[in-house]
Amino acid sequence: MRHQLAAMLLIALAGCDHVPPPAGPPGKTSGRYAGIGVYDAGRLWSQIADRPEAKDPALAGIADDEPIIVVVDSHTGEVRQCGDHSGYCVAMNPWRSSGTTLPLKLGKHAEDLAADDVANAAAPAVTDRPGG
Repeated sequence: MRHQLAAMLLIALAGCDHVPPPAGPPGKTSGRYAGIGVYDAGRLWSQIADRPEAKDPALAGIADDEPIIVVVDSHTGEVRQCGDHSGYCVAMNPWRSSGTTLPLKLGKHAEDLAADDVANAAAPAVTDRPGG
C-alpha cells in the first residue's frame, strides 16, 4: 500500500513541471500602430492655434475634420491624435520633446466658446427682409 501511495505521489508531482506545447506558430503582430479609438473632433479641435496653414484653399483643414483617429505606436509608446480629412496629428510622448505635443495652444478655450454661445443666444435675430 505504501508503494502504491508513493507511486501515485510521484506521478502527481511529475506532472507539475509539465509545460503544454504551443497551440501553433506564434501569431503575427497587427503592425506598429494599434488603434485606441475614433472620437468626435469636438469644438476645440478647430481652435488649435499652432497648425500649418494650407497653401491650397481646396485642401482640407482641421475645421473639416469630423472624427479624430487615436493610435498608439507600439514601439515608442507615443499616442497620436489625427484628423480624418486634414491628416493633422498631435502627439503625446513624455520621452520626446520635439514635434507638436500636448498641451496645445488654442485660439479660444472651451469657456470662451461657451460665453460666445450665451452672447449669441441673447442677441436679437437679424432678418434680411426690408423694413423688418
